[in-house]
Amino acid sequence: MTKFITFEGVDGAGKSTHLAWFADALRCRGMDVIVTREPGGTKLGEQLREMVLNQSMSIGAEAMLMFAARLEHVEQVIQPALQSGKWVISDRFSDASFAYQGSGRGMDWEKLKQLEQWVELQPDLTLFFDVPVEVARQRLSNNVSLDRFEQEQGEFFERVRAGYHRRVAENPQRFVVIDAAQTLDAVKLQLAAIIEAI
Repeated sequence: MTKFITFEGVDGAGKSTHLAWFADALRCRGMDVIVTREPGGTKLGEQLREMVLNQSMSIGAEAMLMFAARLEHVEQVIQPALQSGKWVISDRFSDASFAYQGSGRGMDWEKLKQLEQWVELQPDLTLFFDVPVEVARQRLSNNVSLDRFEQEQGEFFERVRAGYHRRVAENPQRFVVIDAAQTLDAVKLQLAAIIEAI
């Protein structure tokens, strides 16, 4: 049974907008759901989030901090919740490292796959909110304060989006691609159909 679901997409794709609604829709069907995020999800993870989002660092350090936070997240939050019968929805997981540090920053995917082996957990289902970069950038333009990822140029996000598509191609059984350029109501219809299916 599907119990660990992740939401992925470039900054500005709209995934966070729909995550709370999706979780509430599952709760309305009697599921015990926790919502978490990456980087973050634990006390240590939130501290690492502040560092990763706001401090300049090497690509390797950035990737290793992300996976350190992820390992803590899995051990302290995700696995205990799954073992107790809860559903877990996470705003980002390992796919984000391949898209951002891999494709976006140019880190070798084989090195990322080695780090991924530490985590020893894959989502049952990943919803990839796909949107043209120019649409995502327009949505972000309303934000007053942007972290160092959100401040990147359009070319960076084109690479990130391509990285997500590569992950979809490598793991087609796990991904559902959501056309996030649609209206909010149209996206919710897609998400409602996914909930019915699971």
